[in-house]
Amino acid sequence: MHDVTIWSEEFGAETDTPILLIMGSMSQGILWPDELVGRLTAGGRRVIRYDHRDTGRSGTVDFAAEPYTWDDIKNDVYRVMEAHGLDSAHLVGHSAGGLLGQLIAVEAPERVRSLTVIASSPLGGGEGGVLLRALTGQSQPEGSLPEPEPEFVEFFRTLMTAPPAQDRRALIDGMIAEQRVLHGTGLPFDEDAARRLQERVYDRARDLSTAANHRLAAAAGPDFEPVGALHRVKAPTLVIEGSHEPVKPGHGAIIAEQIPGARLMIVAGMGHTLPPETHQELADAILTHTAE
Repeated sequence: MHDVTIWSEEFGAETDTPILLIMGSMSQGILWPDELVGRLTAGGRRVIRYDHRDTGRSGTVDFAAEPYTWDDIKNDVYRVMEAHGLDSAHLVGHSAGGLLGQLIAVEAPERVRSLTVIASSPLGGGEGGVLLRALTGQSQPEGSLPEPEPEFVEFFRTLMTAPPAQDRRALIDGMIAEQRVLHGTGLPFDEDAARRLQERVYDRARDLSTAANHRLAAAAGPDFEPVGALHRVKAPTLVIEGSHEPVKPGHGAIIAEQIPGARLMIVAGMGHTLPPETHQELADAILTHTAE
């Protein structure tokens, strides 16, 4: 266990039903939109969000001196729960945060009151290999997860060979371009709102570059995703995917098939982000799913 400080914040009353929001790889907790958090809080939930290690206001690590794996990032979820005095909580995970939620539901079912997985891939499905093969133009083995949409692949292929941005404006412009691709094509993209969000992400980061340590953590292994384990999930599970998901299209249905009793919800127009048009629908679904 690395002694890394994890920043978190909570909303609502301590006596309210707890929801822990787990964001995806390299992402700060504030990517859980304030409006969505507010709707959940207004619905009688105690909502907690946090910055992963090496993102936002959480502690940063010299990875060469103190390497870690995604198993350590997963254990940070337990640390956040313990810091807020929670033996268990409703877990809501986005993208890689959904993978973390699935893993915790498998290994510590007593800690998970319910599980909501948004824009994620199935535990043990080999998502990283699918993405790598797509980016490098390799063929996918039979039975692999569906590939990302072509516009996503093309954007990140270009990004891999582009010179690094040298100043704040250029960095933020690049972050907005990435958000646009992740947003998908189903809903209008609000560039002004995206700029405000990415400026906030940039300005609150201790060191923006250390988020890339999450990629090193994935490569460091060992692979923390047990294959064929989702049938062991006991928590009531809601799987949410956007109809215009560009990164993991169709992965939600595979998760729902593998978890006993899981329910799949498709949000019209949503891509891989959480735009304002989806907040009411998402909040209503999560509030219903976490009702006790």
